[in-house]
Amino acid sequence: MTPPADRPRRMDLQQRSTLAGEAAAAAAEVESALTLPADDRTAAFFDVDNTVMQGASIFHLARGLYRRKFFTKRDIVGAAWKQAYFRIAGVEDPEHVAEARNSALAFIAGHTVAELEEISEEIFDESMAQRIWPGTRALAKMHLDQGHRVWLVTAAPIEIASMIARRLGLTGALGTVAEHVDGVYTGQLVGEMLHGPAKAVAVKAIAEREGLDLAGCSAYSDSYNDLPMLSVVGDPCAINPDAKLRAHARAEGWRIRDYRTGRKAARVGLIAGSAGAGAAVAGAVVRRQVRRHLS
Repeated sequence: MTPPADRPRRMDLQQRSTLAGEAAAAAAEVESALTLPADDRTAAFFDVDNTVMQGASIFHLARGLYRRKFFTKRDIVGAAWKQAYFRIAGVEDPEHVAEARNSALAFIAGHTVAELEEISEEIFDESMAQRIWPGTRALAKMHLDQGHRVWLVTAAPIEIASMIARRLGLTGALGTVAEHVDGVYTGQLVGEMLHGPAKAVAVKAIAEREGLDLAGCSAYSDSYNDLPMLSVVGDPCAINPDAKLRAHARAEGWRIRDYRTGRKAARVGLIAGSAGAGAAVAGAVVRRQVRRHLS
């Protein structure tokens, strides 16, 4: 997708988030194989990372692309550290966000959309399929059985998000839109990564396009960063929540589902509660683990 020619070169975060959300909704396609749902006013929206899938889909994609010589080990270690800082510290350092925005998907610059779509199918079978949480997949199936549409909403590229949705038999997906010209990626994003407020914009846009009643819709996520998306529906649910989202969900009386083991869930809560030290330790651990997995 190519952004409008007159798009300003410099935009603030809110503008970029709005553009990203609108672009994600515009790029989304409903699977043609699906029959018209019995309840065409209701949908469920699922975050992907640590909600539908253990770990980060973009990391699994990056590791698969690394093995196919798309970029270097140093690139993926740096990306993993930023991800760990966001997830564990719970604080989005402005410098890290700017770097992530400027470098996100840059490693696919010059490659074609068709190439990424073909490779992503292979990577799903290699490292993603076995990491789908059975409990979350059952929730998605429950919605489908009730005639609801089910959408993934993720910061992963829209091409990857759509592939995961298709492989899971879901309605469709909303994801980060990478700019491409004549089917070749430029290495730039359309607006922002589909993250935080941008997810809420995308959900509202797809609801308007598809005639959904958000008051009757559900949303699922593990992260407090997805509070904007969770707050626009009538039935929010915290899945494998971080400490801040768990506390908020309890205070609001939202449903909570945790499919991790008790020991692992407790460890996640403990690390999140000591953000500064946890992030520093996590950075070293992540760097070691990434190097081990890539070696």
